[in-house]
Amino acid sequence: MLRSVIAQKTSLRSLATFASPESVLPKKYGGKYTVTLIPGDGIGKEITDSVKTIFENQRVPIEWDVVEVSGLDDHSNGVTAAVDSLKRNKVGLKGIIYTPTGATGKSLNVALRKELDIYASLVLIKNIPGVKSRLSGIDFALVRENTEGEYSGLEHQSYPGVVESLKIMTRFKSERIAKFAFDFALKNNRQVVTAIHKANIMKLGDGLFRQTVKDIAQDYPGIKVNDLIVDNASMQAVAHPEQFDVLVTPNLYGSILSNIGAALIGGPGLVPGANFGREYAVFEPGCRHVGLDIKGQNTANPTAMILSATMMLRHLGLNEEADKISKATYDVIADGSVRTRDIGGSSSTTEFTDAILAKLN
Repeated sequence: MLRSVIAQKTSLRSLATFASPESVLPKKYGGKYTVTLIPGDGIGKEITDSVKTIFENQRVPIEWDVVEVSGLDDHSNGVTAAVDSLKRNKVGLKGIIYTPTGATGKSLNVALRKELDIYASLVLIKNIPGVKSRLSGIDFALVRENTEGEYSGLEHQSYPGVVESLKIMTRFKSERIAKFAFDFALKNNRQVVTAIHKANIMKLGDGLFRQTVKDIAQDYPGIKVNDLIVDNASMQAVAHPEQFDVLVTPNLYGSILSNIGAALIGGPGLVPGANFGREYAVFEPGCRHVGLDIKGQNTANPTAMILSATMMLRHLGLNEEADKISKATYDVIADGSVRTRDIGGSSSTTEFTDAILAKLN
């Protein structure tokens, strides 16, 4: 499944990701890759426009196949169009799609991942120079199973006022997410993989996940394995996050810990992420916030989307372009004169993007 990675432990400017075999990468036409672009809801268009502007300025060899998918309206065909586009292109860049909280509202984000079996979420949590944080030494990767657990979507009302929700855990999916986590650790000079679970209570489901991770660890003798109960892991993440290296989690626990991790380093606008399957890769901010409350205000921080896009470039083998863009982004943040509201500034999304372009040019 893996082709190559770029080590990330030593540098913020070379955030690592997996690269899939050549057979599942998009083909170049006229020297360019065609990549699916799903802006999503909320601030999605604003921060993906930032990426488009930077790529165009730097003549990055990408052509966008734009697909509009929204959870705000009944766009049932949107996911179908997105799936068809990703099947053609193999690689996508995605904003977050709104998920309604009503009884009948379905998550289109989950539907997309399930339809294409994009089973592994990778989120990178690391202190960024220039962004004040209460704690230092934070540098861990969160590997989250994307397709089962509490997100299996199997629930029903067996009697008025009585709802039964099925949490599905399988050895097959636990094995492949564990292998993904250990492969990531091996390729990126990581030393410890920690399985997050609640096996003290859910002894069968979470017990299966915990034991499967430990079983897979036998194939990676150079990497240590341990485990933590999720509530303790949440406390440890707030108190001593520097102890973590690679965390591997079922679906729901990964969602919780990615939000904790984002808060530790400065907010959801700073955390890059990616999702991988055997055939497809979709890159999106690691902390999945829609940002409906600031939509259209030109105040969103595009850093997470820009860094996710540079992860995508490395996945495509465009390392030089990725390094230049990520370096310019970090340099703007470190300088501190142009920064968005979420990290203590007053600059707009457009001004932040322009500052990156100035660094690049």
